[in-house]
Amino acid sequence: MSDFEITKQNRVARLPDRGAYDKAAVYPIIDEALICHVGLVQDGQPVVIPTLHARQGDTLLLHGATTSRLLKYAQSGQPICATMTLIDGLVLARSVFHHSMNYRSVVLFGRGHLIEEADEKLRAMQTFTERLLPGRWDDARRPNEKEIKATSVVAIPIELASAKVRTGPPGDDEEDLALPVWSGVLPLKQQFLSPQNAPNLAGNIPLPQYVADYLNSRNG
Repeated sequence: MSDFEITKQNRVARLPDRGAYDKAAVYPIIDEALICHVGLVQDGQPVVIPTLHARQGDTLLLHGATTSRLLKYAQSGQPICATMTLIDGLVLARSVFHHSMNYRSVVLFGRGHLIEEADEKLRAMQTFTERLLPGRWDDARRPNEKEIKATSVVAIPIELASAKVRTGPPGDDEEDLALPVWSGVLPLKQQFLSPQNAPNLAGNIPLPQYVADYLNSRNG
């Protein structure tokens, strides 16, 4: 049984066997993706904007400057579509037609509202910081009143969502299997490189242990 209702809006139409509608499939993709793309319609013109995101339970969080057109739209209660995609490999088939990618993707729908209560807004900003790098909120300076006032945080309860995932080798046609063409998968992994100190770093401040732990967990 799916956690999200399956409707015409979120149903995976192309290759439906790759679709999933349960939170156990959808939420890990949302959480692993570092960027989402948010679709909106402004003055009759479709617009897609990349931005950072975070998740609190069943709610997607967006944040940015109070002057941001995306945030102004998102808090208006109009329909929003957000997508996240993770690429796991290039799939090289014997025929050009069957080339593909291994991927994990999510499409979600909802309507947003502005978070105005001070404690709730601060908790959302903490969620963003910890989602970016666990342990950072307790180490770095907290936002001051001016910074909080200059930032809008929008909560979007996730009304509908679906995941679509491709895994495995190429799906070559039977008649192509004897062709003298290499076929297989080139796995792809996002990897962090060695940390670079800020040029104006004060004193001999060592790399925090939580940063090293994060690098090990993501690159291991």
